[in-house]
Amino acid sequence: MRARRIIRLCLLLCTFPAGVAAQRPDTTIELAVTLDRPDWRYNAGDTARFSVALTRAGRPISNATVIVDIGAERMRPARSDTLRRVTGGQVVKATLPRPGFLRASATAVLDSVTYRGMATAAFSPESIKATTTMPGDFERFWEQTLESARRVPLAPVMTRLTRWSTPDVNVYHISFQNDRPGSRLYGMLSVPARAGKFPAMLVLPGAGVRPYFPDTALARKGVIHLRLGIHGIPVDRDSLLYNELRATALARYWATGIESRDSYYYRRVFAGVVRAGDFIFSLPRFDGTNYVVQGGSQGGGLAVVAGALDTRVKAVAVIHPAMADHFAYLAGQPGGWPHVFADTVGMRAMPEKMETLRYYDVVNFARLLRVPGFYTWGYNDVTVPPTSMYAAYNLVAAPKELFLAPEVGHFTTREQDDRVRAWVLGKLGATPPAGASLIQPGAGATAASYHRHW
Repeated sequence: MRARRIIRLCLLLCTFPAGVAAQRPDTTIELAVTLDRPDWRYNAGDTARFSVALTRAGRPISNATVIVDIGAERMRPARSDTLRRVTGGQVVKATLPRPGFLRASATAVLDSVTYRGMATAAFSPESIKATTTMPGDFERFWEQTLESARRVPLAPVMTRLTRWSTPDVNVYHISFQNDRPGSRLYGMLSVPARAGKFPAMLVLPGAGVRPYFPDTALARKGVIHLRLGIHGIPVDRDSLLYNELRATALARYWATGIESRDSYYYRRVFAGVVRAGDFIFSLPRFDGTNYVVQGGSQGGGLAVVAGALDTRVKAVAVIHPAMADHFAYLAGQPGGWPHVFADTVGMRAMPEKMETLRYYDVVNFARLLRVPGFYTWGYNDVTVPPTSMYAAYNLVAAPKELFLAPEVGHFTTREQDDRVRAWVLGKLGATPPAGASLIQPGAGATAASYHRHW
């Protein structure tokens, strides 16, 4: 027994070495990277000046080494600079001769803890070109897909949830058939309890597998609100179920069936965003006209898809849209999430994947978009490169408004949230509740989480 205790103690000492407490990050240390222009915008060929400062409690740390990698988002750095002294902020210069983005990513190691900072300069982003081309039968493929799906009865099921319902709002866990009998989509529906007919809003989800929650704040102000899941599973279960599915059957779902346009996972998803509109238009409390679609990340891409495929959509609100310009990696520039071809740079991509993704690339839906849109994102996004978002945005011929928060990553600020909210409610003819944001994070979301969206 004594020998076993000694072995256990040795294992613990190996796992938790002496001084582990000193390896915790010092929250007073900041590695900041800023640019010489407040909007972080330059013309192609201009010189951007990145200022790098390392401080503790606001005072410069002069005896540390900082490594600064400079290159396009999610691509190998074009160069790496070593800064020996960053007292007062040391300037690193860089330029880009063509439209795109340059990111300066700084790292410093202090007391065995790594600190990071970044800034991303935009060079003529309005001139970024998409690399993905549209197949000749693109529109016909989606017309046939929707025709086939709509031959399946919706057969909706609505279960009122007393836990979430109030005297002002009725909340339902809903489902309806999608693209074939037995294949259902699920969501959380919030409906004003008072008499009358109301505008409606469909909210499409960011990537992941998780439960969803109703938006009773919007419903109290007279908006029917549907938060949709895409995986064909109930959205009101315990988180343990979603954790298991995320690790097993739905792991890397975005690559499932990618060898064929007819079997790809997103075929039923893209059809589903239109069938969600069918469900909303079947509701007796819907006013039959005012219908807006919104989403962030994966949901942002899906909002563009819904706006392009469903002629009933009046407007779209799009936050850091994913799934745009997949082929960009093959052309040497950053592509959109889920970065299918990121690991094939310099190598040959599978032809069948290339052919499939041309039918599912958000840039091709952006080409067809004809409804007004509000768009917002940040330049420091490490999940969805801004190059890919501009590749789609620049193709939109419909009325559009872009609100930028350059320093923001794959999350949103309160100002972005409030601008999206006001724009959407304006399109719906509704007014926001006084005194509070309407943004409700997904389960487990934080201020820095890409699940933060309506």
